[in-house]
Amino acid sequence: MLIAVITLLVLGLLFGLGLGWASIRYRVESDPVVDQIDAILPQTQCGQCGFPGCRPYAEAIAGDEADINQCPPGGEAGIRALADLLGREAKPLNPENGAEKPRTVAVIDEVTCIGCTLCIQACPVDAIVGASKQMHTVIASECTGCDLCLPPCPVDCIVMIVPEPDPAAAWVWPKPRTAAGGGVQ
Repeated sequence: MLIAVITLLVLGLLFGLGLGWASIRYRVESDPVVDQIDAILPQTQCGQCGFPGCRPYAEAIAGDEADINQCPPGGEAGIRALADLLGREAKPLNPENGAEKPRTVAVIDEVTCIGCTLCIQACPVDAIVGASKQMHTVIASECTGCDLCLPPCPVDCIVMIVPEPDPAAAWVWPKPRTAAGGGVQ
């Protein structure tokens, strides 16, 4: 029994040292400019920019392979932020990539949904949950509004809506009433 414990301890130590050495030897450094560009992009992963997601688009911008005006979800504010970061001149959104619109979220009509799972497969951020032959629903807080779930739906049970603002986020404490003498009642 003691030999088995010692053997496992030695093997664990050797594997740990090997993994530690490999993590130092084969470290992949990330480009900080790409990280900053990616942080500005809206992370919708919609592909409207012509790239499969925000990170590949950020890499293309950093490598001067793409222009800064190809992201409709980021809109004019995103273009200005990218221009400021990169020291470039801001330009209008490229109409070939789409138009700027308000943030939307998908809503599935659960009565009409046939459970085909095509929308689940199309969602780049896994905001749609459900099972085959069962109704599906959207986790609104995870939905980026990319519209990629609309085309594959065979029964058109998905609509994009502008979400209503959270009333709790806008609520503020009422100010205290003051008495005629200037004190708080």
